[in-house]
Amino acid sequence: MANQERNTNGADEDANSADAAGGRSLNFIEQIVEEDLRTGKFGGRVQTRFPPEPNGYLHIGHAKSICLNFGLAAKYNGKCNLRFDDTNPCKEEVEYVESIQEDIRWLGFDWGDRLYYASDYFEQLYQWAIQLVHAGKAYVCDLTGDEIRQYRGTLTTPGRNSPYRDRSVEENLDLFQRMRAGEFPDGSRTLRAKIDMAHPNLNMRDPVLYRILRAEHHRTGNQWCIYSMYDFAHGQSDSIERITHSICTLEFENHRPLYDWFIQNLGIYAPQQIEFARLNLSFTVMSKRKLLELVKQGHVGGWDDPRMPTISGLRRRGYTPESIRNFCDRIGVAKFNSTIDVAVLENCLREHLNAVAPRALAVLHPLRVVIDNYPEDQVEQLEAVNNPEDPSAGTRKIPFSRVVYIERDDFREDPPRQFHRLAPGREVRLRYGYIICCQEAVKNEQGEVVELRCTYDPDTLGRQPEGRTVKGVIHWVSAAHAVLAEVRLYDRLFTQEDPEDVPEGQDYKTNLNSQSLEVLRDCPVEPNLAEAAPGTRLQFERLGYFCVDAKDSRPGALVFNRTVPLRDTWAKIEKAHKKVSLKDSR
Repeated sequence: MANQERNTNGADEDANSADAAGGRSLNFIEQIVEEDLRTGKFGGRVQTRFPPEPNGYLHIGHAKSICLNFGLAAKYNGKCNLRFDDTNPCKEEVEYVESIQEDIRWLGFDWGDRLYYASDYFEQLYQWAIQLVHAGKAYVCDLTGDEIRQYRGTLTTPGRNSPYRDRSVEENLDLFQRMRAGEFPDGSRTLRAKIDMAHPNLNMRDPVLYRILRAEHHRTGNQWCIYSMYDFAHGQSDSIERITHSICTLEFENHRPLYDWFIQNLGIYAPQQIEFARLNLSFTVMSKRKLLELVKQGHVGGWDDPRMPTISGLRRRGYTPESIRNFCDRIGVAKFNSTIDVAVLENCLREHLNAVAPRALAVLHPLRVVIDNYPEDQVEQLEAVNNPEDPSAGTRKIPFSRVVYIERDDFREDPPRQFHRLAPGREVRLRYGYIICCQEAVKNEQGEVVELRCTYDPDTLGRQPEGRTVKGVIHWVSAAHAVLAEVRLYDRLFTQEDPEDVPEGQDYKTNLNSQSLEVLRDCPVEPNLAEAAPGTRLQFERLGYFCVDAKDSRPGALVFNRTVPLRDTWAKIEKAHKKVSLKDSR
């Protein structure tokens, strides 16, 4: 879009202004609400709503709207309704209704007894349509959908009147009532508003209000064979619920004149519609149609696949509701579309997990280490810190024995500069344990290192010997006590910052990341995790934040999802080293 800009830190400077009394920022919607409260526009009331269509799972973009609508109600001592705009039975399912409610509650919000459906208002909407017909403001049209589009015109050319536009009120009433009675085939007739086919706003060119559609509705069954269009139901539903501030995303800005036309011509209560910029996130698609396509075509494992931007996917991946709420607060509320760097979301998550997630030891790519001078039958219980950011989290015991596993990347036969881990003749400290020194690398017939023979210094537990400098500290797991787990390393679902930026003739799926999931099996983790409950979030030290998979993990078959990596400074060093090596080879 022409007015879409790149936003890397999420701040919206133009949308906010300082509150002189409190010294804090108000976004432009809060400014409107506070002015309305000052003037008594709605009698001092604040009533918002979150109005999802139950045709898919909620995603991170919806989280922004949820936080905004419920947050405004909480801030100004108002109320927020949950209303399902369920006017299209062909795409709506009870599964979506239930998942939406679960997601909103998980985010920390509640609608109390204010759960509504547009289908609650079907009879009232029908009576209002009758009212428009009586007033000569609506007519039954026999044009097909394609013909309606042809008659509509373009942005630069006016539309043409339907040949059925001048039917009498009596004929329109008769035909519309017979439409409801089921006398006509699907798609054969529509009810349209009679506005202006030359209007510069295409939404005002005699829009369709009702279509004939024989489809079973998830709540009303087969009671109706005509269904109102979203544009006819949305504003009137707000009116019925006496919403004060009807907050929509920018794509509804051009629909506002139509909503106002309905309200004015029906003579009913008028909410105030306010549009804000929807959330666009880099490396992500937000269209529910595209997300459904990814699910149905098997590119992901379902709506709750941890690679999906759905709230259920983020929850399964290990995101916390606090981190998502903080993200929505941090990016602010803007008037113009922009794209937020996904790193902003990831950083909000790291900040929260760093403070609350317990630590654990795990090895993802194990290399066996035998400590030759450690007694074969000895086992020590070493003390490990649960969370260095939270002293109240205390400590735990982890077993240490003669054979341990370390990460394969923590050993180099020919180490580069600044590599402070294990190498032949070098020392490192095992986290919470002893200093060990590599004496020998054992290889298989293919020349691959399969085992290290090391020695340990028994005087180095919890202390650094005077005169010795050991920079490297690596994690480990006792081989005899390890619990084996499956670990799923999730990466971004798309390779391009803008997945929709593709060559002509291709679509967003061209940019799917074929490496977005790597499954590691038989990964040793410390025995304290044997009974970890599904949904448990923790940090594997030096590796990142992980979550026990809520769907596939069970006692005896642990599955961990990588939630987000740690900030890896070594990766930058390694990358720089490879560039230097490549340059030298030339």
